[in-house]
Amino acid sequence: MTRLRFTKMEGAGNDFVVVDATRQAFGLDAREIRQIADRHTGIGFDQLLVIEPPRTDGTDFYYRIFNADGNEVSQCGNGARCFVRYVHDKTLSEKSTIRVETASGVIEPRLETDGNVTVDMGAPRFEPADIPMRALRRERTYTIVVEDRQVEYGAVSMGNPHAVQLVPDIDRAPVREQGPLIERNPVFPQGANAGYMQVVDRKNVRLRVWERGAGETLACGTGACAAVVMGIQWELLDPVVCVHTRGGKLRVAWQGKDQSVFMTGPARTVFEGEIEIQGEK
Repeated sequence: MTRLRFTKMEGAGNDFVVVDATRQAFGLDAREIRQIADRHTGIGFDQLLVIEPPRTDGTDFYYRIFNADGNEVSQCGNGARCFVRYVHDKTLSEKSTIRVETASGVIEPRLETDGNVTVDMGAPRFEPADIPMRALRRERTYTIVVEDRQVEYGAVSMGNPHAVQLVPDIDRAPVREQGPLIERNPVFPQGANAGYMQVVDRKNVRLRVWERGAGETLACGTGACAAVVMGIQWELLDPVVCVHTRGGKLRVAWQGKDQSVFMTGPARTVFEGEIEIQGEK
């Protein structure tokens, strides 16, 4: 039996369990992660975030992300905001801006004076091989068949793969019905996050996201970035957009081309605790 100290955090309703592996050992397997992800018998979370010592010179920490299904993924934008809030509150770093290495590269989240956190999410990637997805060439939009219906979407990687659709009414979007089928569609060899975006005006969108390995979440940071990027690519949005999610508002800014995407939003601690991890029965 393993005892694990943790902090429960949330950013715009996207909730996380944060584990400080600079001060305790971390070695949970996928089964154990699923155990604590269960909202009835465990703690419950969208993603598990693990803070580790730096692996590369010039970085402050290494950041690992596990979805509720136990699979490790490369990036989580809302989690990155909680990450910098955590290391600041726990005095792991006194820097307002920290360099954090992830499996998809280095990000630089910054704690703002108003308590919000801004994350440099890096530049979006559109080439099919970089997303990754199976396509002969980069296109403005792609089409797949989902339950005998053709679905048109834009594809982009924000450190993880996203398929973004435009919808006329976000409240009626088939997120829970269609999202799992897009997530597991063979065109995405590593799965995909399915985003549904309603454009309100050039500065505001409404968004829901089915996250691979987690299901629909109240907010998705990389999903917000992906949606705004695609909206700008489609010439529907201005360079700075407010993304209205079911969990709160996120600000996403992108100047186009090879520029980084910047996301700003809240991050806060909910509670702290310790959990016993049961071994195999």
